[in-house]
Amino acid sequence: MLIAFAGLPGTGKSTLARLVARRLPAAYLRVDAAEAGLIEAGLAAGPAGVGAAGYLVTGRLAGSCLDAGVAVVADAVNPVAEAREGWRRIAAAKGVPLLFVEVTCSDTALHRRRVEARETDLPVLPVPSWQQVVEREYEPWEGDRLVIDNIGAPEPQVERILAAASSPR
Repeated sequence: MLIAFAGLPGTGKSTLARLVARRLPAAYLRVDAAEAGLIEAGLAAGPAGVGAAGYLVTGRLAGSCLDAGVAVVADAVNPVAEAREGWRRIAAAKGVPLLFVEVTCSDTALHRRRVEARETDLPVLPVPSWQQVVEREYEPWEGDRLVIDNIGAPEPQVERILAAASSPR
């Protein structure tokens, strides 16, 4: 199984993705970590220079995990159709079910507080400002996905995601 999370920074998608990975259990693959590694290795000058490479590296790692029979939870913004299509291709190539989980936060004040309170564990990737989050490219979705409005405690949301993951696809 491949569960691909998506959503703007500060919606709580990484929190949910980690909790889901722990509960399944599954490998937790974070595009931000791949991007940070590319920068730290000198293969990209900074966040703007990474481009799609972080998604490609994470996708390859996901494929390797799936080949080994390990479920994968992929944590990424997935802002454009091309990024989302990459996860579809991986799931199809590996013959595994795919669940997209788009995490939103309908409470704008809460979303802003989360963004402004964030700290990074990846020093080479600066935390975006609220203005950067609001202005970020994020294409409308096409295709099936589970939408989670993450404004409350994470546990009920995790249960919804796990229930969707256990349903036939």
